[in-house]
Amino acid sequence: MTTTQPEPWTAHDRRLAAGASGLLAVFNAAGVLEAGDVHVATRVGDLGGERDEVVLLAVALAVRGVRHGSVCVDLTTLAALAADLPWPDPAAWTAAVAGSTLVSAGVLRLEGSLVYLDRYHRLELQVCDDLLSRLATAAPEVDEAALEAALARVRGDHFSPEQERAAVQAVRQTTTVLTGGPGTGKTTTVARMLVLLADQARVRGERLSIALAAPTGKAATRLQEAVLDELSRLDPVDRDLVGRPEALTLHRLLGWRPDNTTRFRHDRRNRLKYDLVVVDECSMVELTMMGRLLEAVRPQSRLVLVGDRFQLTPVGAGAVLSDVVTGYEGAPGSPVASLTENHRSTEDIKALAAALRDGDPDEVLAVLRRGGPEVEFVETDDPGPALHDDALTSALAVRHAAEAGDPVAALAALDRHRLLCAHREGPYGVRHWNRQVERWLAEATGTPIYGEWYVGRPILVTSNDYALEVYNGETGAAVLGADGRLRAWVSGSERLRDYAPGRLDAVETMHAMTIHKSQGSQAERVTVLLPDETSRLLTRELFYTAVTRAQQHVRVVGSEAAVRAVVTQQAQRASGLSGRLAAARHADDGNGGETWGG
Repeated sequence: MTTTQPEPWTAHDRRLAAGASGLLAVFNAAGVLEAGDVHVATRVGDLGGERDEVVLLAVALAVRGVRHGSVCVDLTTLAALAADLPWPDPAAWTAAVAGSTLVSAGVLRLEGSLVYLDRYHRLELQVCDDLLSRLATAAPEVDEAALEAALARVRGDHFSPEQERAAVQAVRQTTTVLTGGPGTGKTTTVARMLVLLADQARVRGERLSIALAAPTGKAATRLQEAVLDELSRLDPVDRDLVGRPEALTLHRLLGWRPDNTTRFRHDRRNRLKYDLVVVDECSMVELTMMGRLLEAVRPQSRLVLVGDRFQLTPVGAGAVLSDVVTGYEGAPGSPVASLTENHRSTEDIKALAAALRDGDPDEVLAVLRRGGPEVEFVETDDPGPALHDDALTSALAVRHAAEAGDPVAALAALDRHRLLCAHREGPYGVRHWNRQVERWLAEATGTPIYGEWYVGRPILVTSNDYALEVYNGETGAAVLGADGRLRAWVSGSERLRDYAPGRLDAVETMHAMTIHKSQGSQAERVTVLLPDETSRLLTRELFYTAVTRAQQHVRVVGSEAAVRAVVTQQAQRASGLSGRLAAARHADDGNGGETWGG
């Protein structure tokens, strides 16, 4: 959830629950709760024999919290959602929940002022316990002479002392969390980390088996390509030691099951084969997926979690990367290795990202208005003229390559420019701008676009299809084949693959894409379209994620009011994980733990 205030539903809105009464009806009508939240709370109350309306309100808000990405809800802070509503007194509310039949039955869990649905409470405990267990596992002994020799080989202009410290830290522990913003060299660090770990395995007479994973196929492929590019700069002996690690989505890594959408083939009874698992874009990994990953990795295997804590939180509930970093912030012997030095030459983009991390709207506006070759701000209420040239140029480049039957060139053109929107629907949404770009394309080529599939159609895969080996987040284009028929080429792990268009069900046109869907990808030039300042979706994390997709140039199209709104509004997710980790850390330090739940 964000800090923005909800708006009341209209009289006939489908999110109004028919037959709701009492506090549930009041909070539903105010736009805090939706019909599903109310119905779940009512049904759970009926099954559990619970009639106290403040307890049922807590249930409904916990359900709402999961929808908005929170693992739990804090009864002492919920009033910030809508201050004018009749919120129960926090102390009395907590006491009522504590004494409810739902808590005694284990349907709800209460810790301090935090209220959990049982499933998410168990998941959070599991993730915490697995992390603590991994952190307590002793890493293999380090051959110091071999480590120093390997470091001498990988040092150079592309490897700073900060990056070296992070890589060495990963050699000395089984679990490492590598964080840093854009340009801080996370991939450079990972590549050299692989060399150091592979060399240590060599000394033990072993060969290190490595998996490179990410939430989406695009992110996994990008990680593999970047690592292989870094390895190409190193000694051939070290390249051979590392080899060509597999690039996998997390779903492929864990082994999808056709009979179950939340469980995988690999778990505690059937562990993964790899000696080292590196997971990139961990800011996108929700609590459930992190739980499945931790139970599948062998206790003695290395695990490296890589990501930027300031990016968008996952679509699902939880923000594990941020929680782990927060839980271990400033701790000696921490599993967290933070990279802060930016190595890219894009000074203006770096300054914009830094101002966003600091939450300073004046500085963000100053950087945007200063302009230059990297950053541009188009202040307008009519975005069409500002979007036209880059969007049409990109669409034409993809089309020309597709007409020539060149899928490699088509996909390369696709990565030169990306139009990012906060919304899916409405005048600022992806659906509207995809149609608009298609109209511009038809006018420019003189060829009307009548159907869904056409030459040069850029596509985005929106769900996993394990049978076809097509995965959520992968991109592609419709390319003309030598026989005159269209083929849909998709850029996946390690290679391009082509399909008959009719076989791809879960794809959408990608002249524009949502900022959420852009995570794990990059483009040379990025245009960010901001909606008006009243949008509930505008958050600092959203804007930060959008601008950091740009490798060379970012254009922001919108108003000053929208920029100020997006910088000052933060996504807020309730979770007890960081507190659990911090409490365990303090207990280990002999400080007796801390009170963290309210």
